[in-house]
Amino acid sequence: MTVQSGELRSAPRTAAPPSQVLLNPGPVNVDERVREVLRHPDVCHREPEAADLMRNVRAKATAICGGGAEHTSVLFAGSGTAALEAVISSVIPADGKLLVLHNGHYAERVSRIAAVHGIAQQRLEFGWTQPFDLDRVDAALAADPGITHVGMVHHETSTGMLNPLSEVGRLVARHGRSLLVDAISSLGAEELDVVADHVDWCVGTANKCLEGLPGASFACAPRALLEQLSTVPPRTFYLDLHGHYASQEHVDAPLFTPAVQALYALDRALDLSLEETVSRRSARYAGLSMLLREHLVRHGLEPLLTPEHSASSVTVFRLPEDIDYTHLHDRLKEAGFVIYGCPPPLGRVCRIATMGNLSEAQVRRFLDAFDQVVAALRATASQH
Repeated sequence: MTVQSGELRSAPRTAAPPSQVLLNPGPVNVDERVREVLRHPDVCHREPEAADLMRNVRAKATAICGGGAEHTSVLFAGSGTAALEAVISSVIPADGKLLVLHNGHYAERVSRIAAVHGIAQQRLEFGWTQPFDLDRVDAALAADPGITHVGMVHHETSTGMLNPLSEVGRLVARHGRSLLVDAISSLGAEELDVVADHVDWCVGTANKCLEGLPGASFACAPRALLEQLSTVPPRTFYLDLHGHYASQEHVDAPLFTPAVQALYALDRALDLSLEETVSRRSARYAGLSMLLREHLVRHGLEPLLTPEHSASSVTVFRLPEDIDYTHLHDRLKEAGFVIYGCPPPLGRVCRIATMGNLSEAQVRRFLDAFDQVVAALRATASQH
């Protein structure tokens, strides 16, 4: 088609949304010191400065996972699911089998990724909102010597459940199997140590508890296990874990074009995470979560989980019968606050996260807005 002069017009610019307090479980509000890194000059990903950046981020990601000199991290341009799929599709050999510890939506994602790649698996179902039964895990591993890997989600954000990583790690190690952990929503705010917890494959992302920006994720593992992947035929091209590792480790260059600006932001975010420490960040998140829970319980919302099974950064609440989630979400967004829905199996609930660069003052403003919105919704309902 020939385009005549004057036929094309500039599309109207999309207005930037107003500043919002994100109470969804990622992406999160970030420190201004992370955001300002986006002003870094454009960089070619094949130049020495990009190589320096990748080395720094890999080292800091490994440190936040608790890894030492025998561990390293492999970077990916993509969400946490990209790194998760790279690990699942790459580390389990053709004659291997994955045991999926299943108690929520993101465990279902682990299972679905394995199914897409034709990987043999066994799902050990505990039920949404139910903690792992370690005796059943022990029995499953004892009964099936064909299981080579165990996959679990550390923080199951669909319910706010924090699963018992240390206990599972010890159990899997005792059976001589390999543990694969989705730590996408826990890393940086929940205690995790790949050495002490016997984690062979740990998956993390930038834009949740590490308080970076979307576009970068990683997998942390022992170098020896990454080297052994050279004998495992890849199931994918772009997400071949060994290919990315070999390029980053031995060529000192990315296999494909990385999200360079997101990596600069992650580099700064990791500095801030390591400076704050995981224990202090966890305490900060937990304090804000407690503030939320105590206030909302007084107003008729019931937490889905008891405190002993809850992560520090996400709480799922059952909604009263007279409050519709969509109306609640939309009115709160108009007030500058974003909350999150939940997968259908949980019924009438909402998720409210305290991960990210949030202050107590912001959470208190949210609670004031919540009270006003609920009062308005109930007043409207009473008129009908």
